Order: sequence, then C-alpha cells, then structure tokens
Amino acid sequence: MRVIAIEEHFSTEELLAASPRPQAAPLAARLLDTAEGRLQAMDEAGIDFQVLSSSAPAVQELEAKAAVEMARRVNDELAEIVAAHPDRFAGFATLPTPDPEAAAGELARCMDELGFKGTMLHGHTKGHFLDEAQFLPIWEAAASLDAAVYLHPTPPTPAVAAAYFSGIDEEVGRVLSTAAWGWHAETGLHSLRLVASGLFDRFPALQVVIGHMGENVPFSLQRADSTLARVLHLERSVSQYFQENFWLTTSAYFTVPPLLCALLTFGADRLMFSVDYPFSDNAQGRHFLDSAPISDADREKLAHGNAERLLGL
Repeated sequence: MRVIAIEEHFSTEELLAASPRPQAAPLAARLLDTAEGRLQAMDEAGIDFQVLSSSAPAVQELEAKAAVEMARRVNDELAEIVAAHPDRFAGFATLPTPDPEAAAGELARCMDELGFKGTMLHGHTKGHFLDEAQFLPIWEAAASLDAAVYLHPTPPTPAVAAAYFSGIDEEVGRVLSTAAWGWHAETGLHSLRLVASGLFDRFPALQVVIGHMGENVPFSLQRADSTLARVLHLERSVSQYFQENFWLTTSAYFTVPPLLCALLTFGADRLMFSVDYPFSDNAQGRHFLDSAPISDADREKLAHGNAERLLGL
C-alpha cells in the first residue's frame, strides 16, 4: 500500500533565522534535513511520499517586501529539493500573504513553473483572517489555478494570548495556546469564517484542506450548521460547504475517536493521511494508519487514493 503524507514540514536556514519563534536545535535540524536523514526516517516508518511545506509562520509575520523576497527564495529551494527526489517529494508553495497581490503571483509561478501542488497558508497574517477582502487575490489565484489550499495553524496574536492563555504557568499557557488547544480551535474558527464570508459561493470549486482531524470542526459541525442557518444567507448549508469544499488530514491525531468522528461527518472520500513531521512521529502515524478499525478500501483512500485524486500525485 502506497503511503502519502501531505502535512510534512521543512525549513531553510534563512527562514529559521527570520522566525520570531526559534525552534529547538534538534527540531530545527530535522526541518532542515530534506535528504538522507529524512528519507531514512520515511523508509523506516513506511512513508513513501511527502508533500513538503514550510513550517509556521513561514513568511507571514514579515514586512511585505521581505516576505515577498524570502517566499520566492524558499520556493526555489523547495523546487530543488523536489527535483532531487521527485519520486519522494512534492511541494506546497510558501506565499507572502502580507502582500496578497504578490502572493497570488507567486502561487501562479509555483504552480506553472515549479510544478507545486498547491499552497499552505498559516492561519492569520498579523491578526488578519483570510476571509478579509484584502486576501481575495490569493483565493482568485487558487481557484483559477485549481490549487489546493492547506489552511494550517499559526501562533495566536499577543492580544489573544493575553486574553485566553495568561494568568497561568507561562509554559502551560504557551502549550495551551498552540498544540494542546489554541491552534485547533482557531483554525476551526478560521474555516467557519471562510464559509460564512460566502467565499465558496464565489468560488464553488475551491478546495481547502485542514489538518489535525478537522481542527475540531467534525465534532461541532451540526451545531454550527443549525445555528448559523438563522443568520447566513448562502447558497448551501454550512455542512454542505464543508463536505464539498474541505478535506481533512490525520496530522498528529493518532487515536480512534477523532478518526471515527471525522469519518462519520465527512466520509472516507474526504480524509487523507498526514504525520505532521517532524513535529510528530512517522512510525506512530503509520502504525495508526495500519491499525485503524476501518475497511481496507477506506484505508487505501486515506493512505494515498484521496491525495492522489486531490493533488494529482
């Protein structure tokens, strides 16, 4: 069974140096390793193929000019990585969201010239969510290019961190604001904002991917659907938008209850395997895929079939 993982991160020396949130040395080393060490880790766990994307927040917290210039260099470096191992890697574009027009142009370059499979956007840009009108050029480009958009978490703004995650142990607050809760709650909210904005009425074929077994959306979708129906005036129900315009991945969520909730809500045709390497363990992710209580046909869809269909792999 071919296994494709699509939320797998890398970085560059320049990008790590520019990040406002430095990575620990062992993690930084794994992000930078896109050759022997990474391939060995993939082989040992039985991961055949990774779609690589820059780790959060990528260039999205930089000033516009610096973000544009660095995004181009990061994408060029990723193109070289893919070219060196085209049977093992593909790429998602890094976009300079502080300059949406330039981001749209960079997405077109990455799709048309570099052969990338879409883009990964890391949540808000300095507190501005992607449903705002200023980001419309990015969505227009994604729709016209048939580019998948992976919506990934990013750390909260200082105001959000202060309001919700202060007043407790600093390290506990940091973890709660990110991987333990905050990332997923915010990305689920971000997804709902995209739907509520009417984005998918404007671009009905647009396809968005969210990780971490749906960023809390599957558990709360019916509630959101029934309550938002009172105030939204869209062409479809909230549930229909999620079931027709969104895909989920398993990244870093390797237990059965969230998987079953995602499958019951979205179906096996909308769920794809991911590890979230190097932030999560390849072997743990592969063991979860192999042992999940699902049919062999659905396992094949999760492992590779859906990613091949969405991304043309």
